[in-house]
Amino acid sequence: MSPSPGRPRRIPLRLRRTAVPWERQAPTWRDAKPALIAEALKRAQSRPSGNWYVIGASRDLPPGRALGATVGSTEVVAWRDGEGKLRTGPGACPHLGAPLRDSPVHCGTLVCHWHGLSLDGGPFAGWEPYPAFDDGVLLWVRLDRVGGEPPSERPYVPVRPRVRDAVEAVYRGVGRCEPEDVVANRLDPWHGAWFHPYSFVDLTVTGTPADDPADDDGFTVDVSFKVAGRLVVPVRARFSAPEPRTVVMHIIEGEGAGSVVETHATPLAPDGRGRPRTAVTEALVAASDRRGFAVARAAAPLLRPLMRASAGRLWRDDLAYAERRWELRAGGRFPG
Repeated sequence: MSPSPGRPRRIPLRLRRTAVPWERQAPTWRDAKPALIAEALKRAQSRPSGNWYVIGASRDLPPGRALGATVGSTEVVAWRDGEGKLRTGPGACPHLGAPLRDSPVHCGTLVCHWHGLSLDGGPFAGWEPYPAFDDGVLLWVRLDRVGGEPPSERPYVPVRPRVRDAVEAVYRGVGRCEPEDVVANRLDPWHGAWFHPYSFVDLTVTGTPADDPADDDGFTVDVSFKVAGRLVVPVRARFSAPEPRTVVMHIIEGEGAGSVVETHATPLAPDGRGRPRTAVTEALVAASDRRGFAVARAAAPLLRPLMRASAGRLWRDDLAYAERRWELRAGGRFPG
């Protein structure tokens, strides 16, 4: 792909004149070297996280509501105070352990629905708040005991378009695997056109960390998003891992340049059989310099469910990939 610089094409759609059937596309298994993916995963895991974990979408926590989440086996409650600031802390009431996620919020104060103990977000009766951060798209909590790393003041939020200039949507799914299995899935761009033929075609990985010793991170991919029939939208994208539980895809050329897709993996409590569980939170932040994009922003309430549905279809497959990877690892049978 070699898009011309300057103004974008008037119509971003292209017609695949030499469409190749799924079974006749070039195999990618020789390029998808297990050692290359493993090294990329190892580098991601070596980066600091500051002990920050994604617990939900900013849009899902309006004033007057409480949100419950778990990170590992740690129960967390989140709400907004009277000024709209995100507050988080232990999810159990310090009095008799009531689930604070089910408690109402009155004028920015969380009121336990068992006995009326009120929390304004500050320390009280042995209840100690957790550091929290709302980046405008996602909600984060810092859990130093869970992470065990030197803490950072803020999470390592990837560069993304300003929310007011974009259309954003957040998808969440849960799989029986560990965060590393989710990250490894995203650091394998070669599977896209084979595993997701309903969404991606003509995928070529044009750059890997092994290609440039000065750049030890990032996979560059030329790929076309399917629209209908032979109509596609070609782009160039770059995958990178800014921290151990996050992989980001930046659109660097083509339609929607500057848009990002962030994948965040948050460990959950094991299931009833002791198998690990991981929440996948994917933030899609779409932007464009086309004049008509203002119409898309105005239609954002209608577009968000469609964006979430598209992400959900992909993640039904990708969580199966991640779960299979964990199953093989757990049994000592993973070939990578």
